[in-house]
Amino acid sequence: MKLVIIDTQAGNLGSVYSAFKRIGSDPLVSNKKEDIEAATALVLPGVGAFEHGMKNLHKLGLVELIKKKACVEKTPIIGICLGMQLLADTSTETNDGSELEGLGLVSGKVKRLKGKLPDFLVPNIGWYDVVKSKESSLFPDSYSTKAFYHVHSYFFDADDNGDVAACINYGGQNVVVALEKNNVFGAQFHPEKSQDAGLDYLKRFVDYVKEKA
Repeated sequence: MKLVIIDTQAGNLGSVYSAFKRIGSDPLVSNKKEDIEAATALVLPGVGAFEHGMKNLHKLGLVELIKKKACVEKTPIIGICLGMQLLADTSTETNDGSELEGLGLVSGKVKRLKGKLPDFLVPNIGWYDVVKSKESSLFPDSYSTKAFYHVHSYFFDADDNGDVAACINYGGQNVVVALEKNNVFGAQFHPEKSQDAGLDYLKRFVDYVKEKA
């Protein structure tokens, strides 16, 4: 298995790399096209703004390659934090409210969080119980609700509820924090910062990749 963590030049590479090492994987951190082309699984990490993340992917010439790997070759890919948001069709994370185009691997739009209760502020920072929305590869029947660490101001509004793997209750509303659509996965939370629960989640992704190899 050749697991490649895509260097998006948008943060948190070290902690993601260390988390995969802790579960026995030997990932390669790279943004070279030849490494991504040869990958049997891809990890798309990132922190910060959607526009910055997409600009970096375009600058590196990786947008069409990632789409080909995910959609044509059916290579397993997981987006983490900003990486999950980049999977969307569009994002409203702009100063003027206009929409920016994403990778379009999972149908939906990234929108700003709005807690219905006054104590729920934006950005959302902290530990929240992640409740699975369906039985899936990374949230199997054996999964019981566990707390994961979150840092985000925007959320993924999925067009198809069938693509939603898990949610949190944020300010009186369900917010999507995990996606699964065939070989495409997303985690809004930070598994690399979520202690054993996060490592177990990443281990299930690695096991999925090995099973499909």
